[in-house]
Amino acid sequence: MSEPSRFDRGHTDDLMSFLAAGPSPYHAVAGTAERLEKAGFRRVAETDAWDGRSGGRYVLRGGAIVAWYVPEGAAPHTPFRIVGAHTDSPTLRVKPLPDTGAHGWRQVAVEIYGGPLLNSWLDRDLGLAGRLTLRDGTTRLVNVDRPLLRVPQLAIHLDRSVSAEGLKLDKQQHMQPVWGLGGDVRDGDLIAFLEEASGLPAGEVTGWDLMVHSVEPPAYLGRDRELVAGPRMDNLLSVHAGAAALAAVATGPGAADLPYIPVLAAFDHEENGSQSDTGADGPLLGNVLERSVFARGGSYEDRARALAGTVCLSSDTGHAVHPNYPERHDPTHRPRVNGGPILKVNVNNRYATDGSGRAVWAAACEKAGVPFQSFVSHNSMPCGTTIGPITAARHGIRTVDVGVAILSMHSARELCGADDPYLLANALAAFLEG
Repeated sequence: MSEPSRFDRGHTDDLMSFLAAGPSPYHAVAGTAERLEKAGFRRVAETDAWDGRSGGRYVLRGGAIVAWYVPEGAAPHTPFRIVGAHTDSPTLRVKPLPDTGAHGWRQVAVEIYGGPLLNSWLDRDLGLAGRLTLRDGTTRLVNVDRPLLRVPQLAIHLDRSVSAEGLKLDKQQHMQPVWGLGGDVRDGDLIAFLEEASGLPAGEVTGWDLMVHSVEPPAYLGRDRELVAGPRMDNLLSVHAGAAALAAVATGPGAADLPYIPVLAAFDHEENGSQSDTGADGPLLGNVLERSVFARGGSYEDRARALAGTVCLSSDTGHAVHPNYPERHDPTHRPRVNGGPILKVNVNNRYATDGSGRAVWAAACEKAGVPFQSFVSHNSMPCGTTIGPITAARHGIRTVDVGVAILSMHSARELCGADDPYLLANALAAFLEG
């Protein structure tokens, strides 16, 4: 049997494990922290005083993580090299009063998070995961990773128009999953079930942030297994690549002499605008960078100098050319899977890349020996956006938007090339090294 790619499959195997273990942003940052701790990073609390010693550190806040490595003898005005990404994905999230149902069915009330392809969630075995908040204010991760829920599609016999007019789904009426049978809806049933599954006493949970996920594991796909199918590639693929790159740089032979301070910033809430205390439009990254400068004895002037020399690569997935819809893509910019990571450009600032940013990215790819492709949207198609423009505007940092080209973006199950995650990680590592 052929290998899944021409590269060592270890990185892609690890990505698949990371995707499977990250059904919520909270699980994703926990997995990222675990990987960084193996590379010598240690967690610091935002409520504690920080010191300026060299080494790797990270901050966890909700579904976000910011990690950085201070080389030996780094001056207070040493610039940063930042890899930005996001931890959240479009999904169905549980409402505050989750217990509902009708006609003998027990259901869970959900709200649409972000912009999912709703049809991709139909007739799929779904688990439930997220964060439980206890009476004492502490939190507990929960993951029911087995078939628990299902959003059943209406049979074609009861909707003959679907063949001619296409599937039409009402977000409120048609997307509520079933999870059992019962004549009476009893308030508290779902949370009581999760308390029992988590080994918690009854009535201990007073708050929750829960979402559904497909329990089908990631898998190699294709004749030669040169593709990978899996959930939440947008954008845990970039989080994983960024963490791998940061760990490699921090443990590499040149770590003590790095000319920059390498940073990974993985934010929550990108899919709904980034405006939160854990989103890219919040204060988290700015606070970490500023405190790092001050902890090394720096002044406001040192902070300004550091940020003026800082560059951020905002890494998020983009669109590979679709074989069934080639007319939806720009005719001269058609990224292909396994063709290398993409540079994302939009002159209306939906992406932050400009010519000088392109030069930074090209230099990193050349150093890493990684090919890259360029992506722009078809002029007749509205362009998506990501954390790049937000980061550039909020912090005054030169920012470049990059990523991996995939198919089925915002589906419950997306598709990428088996080579591209490894290529992206190598390019990010070269960038962080400077």
